[in-house]
Amino acid sequence: MSQAAATASPAASAADSPASEVRRVADAVRRRVLDYTLKNNGGYLSQACSSAETLATLYLRVLRLGPSTAPLVPRPFAGVPGPDNPDAFTGADYNGPRAPALDRFIFSPVHYALVLYSLLIELGRLGPNGLDAFNQDGSTVELIGAEHSPGHEVTAGSLGQALSQAGGIALARRLKGETGRVWVFMSDGEFQEGQTWEAFAALAHHRIGNLGVYIDANAQQCDGAMADTMTIEPLAERLRAVGAEVHEVDGHDSDALAAAAEGFGGGDRPLAVIARTDPCRGVELMRERAPKLHYLRFKSDAERQAYQQLLAALSVEAPA
Repeated sequence: MSQAAATASPAASAADSPASEVRRVADAVRRRVLDYTLKNNGGYLSQACSSAETLATLYLRVLRLGPSTAPLVPRPFAGVPGPDNPDAFTGADYNGPRAPALDRFIFSPVHYALVLYSLLIELGRLGPNGLDAFNQDGSTVELIGAEHSPGHEVTAGSLGQALSQAGGIALARRLKGETGRVWVFMSDGEFQEGQTWEAFAALAHHRIGNLGVYIDANAQQCDGAMADTMTIEPLAERLRAVGAEVHEVDGHDSDALAAAAEGFGGGDRPLAVIARTDPCRGVELMRERAPKLHYLRFKSDAERQAYQQLLAALSVEAPA
């Protein structure tokens, strides 16, 4: 231990801890998504509220990634992949190079795309002007992300498809003797899809122990509360029944999120981390809209002004 570390005060150590860095990044992600929701008169804001800590923890504390190899300003759409289009690309380069010992990250709920873009900016993987072409024709910085969007490796909608694709990648990596793991970020609404359960059954059958899944369990989907639309509970028990190793944690607690992944990668079972989250965390105004939180579109100038005032207050409170 260095002398500086040995003499640091407890307060300074807490402020410099990995969890405090995750909180700083997560708060910045929420502010940026709120800002763009205001600029576009709508957006997937609740998804930022619920998932910011989980995604920040993944990038800062769980994933083994190399530096981004993608341009800071995203490239325009170059067309769909195919033998006659050598210019096609994916957004996986923002997660660094593919290497046998490095992890791969598969982003499943593609309507969370703005949350991921905002995180990449906070981490320096995407430039501060990376959102200038957000949701514009010809741009890869799409409202609903696709394989060419920053941070995305596969096209994942209809929801539920990404896990199956990730399972194939993980199996191939195991067969090739690669030590890098495959991580998937999902939403709980995707467990209303039959393909998700089929994928978990296949992962367990083939003993895919190098694939881990983090689930943003915010208990809401496009039609309202999950429990009122179609319940998926008890989710932990159901996942264990199909052969997964399951951890259920507070999705806003970075230490708990990171601890769930410790030592993972050498066994023969897929990992599922259920992150129980609050879809209004940091934006209390949204509770007035519950249970319809999926997409925020302002109903009046007064409501928009209230959110604008909240953004101003959050910006003042942000650390310099």
